Amino acid sequence: MCHPRFRLGASYAWRRGVRVTTEQEFREKLRKIEALFEGATTVGERDAAAAASGRIRAAIGAAEKTEAAVETQFTLPDRWSRLLFTALCRRYKLKPYRYPRQRHSTVIVRAPASLVRHMLWPEFLEIKAALDEYLEEATERIIREEVFGNAEEAEEQAG
Repeated sequence: MCHPRFRLGASYAWRRGVRVTTEQEFREKLRKIEALFEGATTVGERDAAAAASGRIRAAIGAAEKTEAAVETQFTLPDRWSRLLFTALCRRYKLKPYRYPRQRHSTVIVRAPASLVRHMLWPEFLEIKAALDEYLEEATERIIREEVFGNAEEAEEQAG
C-alpha cells in the first residue's frame, strides 16, 4: 500500500475528466462483442449464449463439410494477443499450434478460410481492441494513483 498522500482515488479521475472503466464494465463490453458475433440482439438471445456457441460450432462443422480446412498462420507479437487468440480458438474447438523452431509469436489454425476471415479474426480484433483500451486505462490509472500523478509520455527536447 502506498502512502496516503499519493493516493488520488476515483474522484480525482472524475474531476480530471478521465473515464474509469471498471472490470465489470469491461466484462459487459466483452459480452456485447460476443453477442454481436453470435447474432444475439436481445436480452433473451444473450441468455441463450450457450446455445449460440453451439450454433457457431455447428456452423464451423458445416463450413468444414463444404469448404476444405486450410492452415492460416498468424503473427501475434505480444503475449496478451496470443493468449486471447488461442483462447478464442479453443472456445470454438479449434486447435491453435505452431511447428518446432517457429517463433512464439506464430500461431497456426487449421479451419475453413471463410470462418477465419468472417468470424474468428474479426471477433479477435474487436475483443483485442476492447482489452487494449481497458488495459491502457487501468495502467494509466494505477500509475497516476500509485506512482506519480503525471503519467504522460516524456517530452521531446531539441538536441
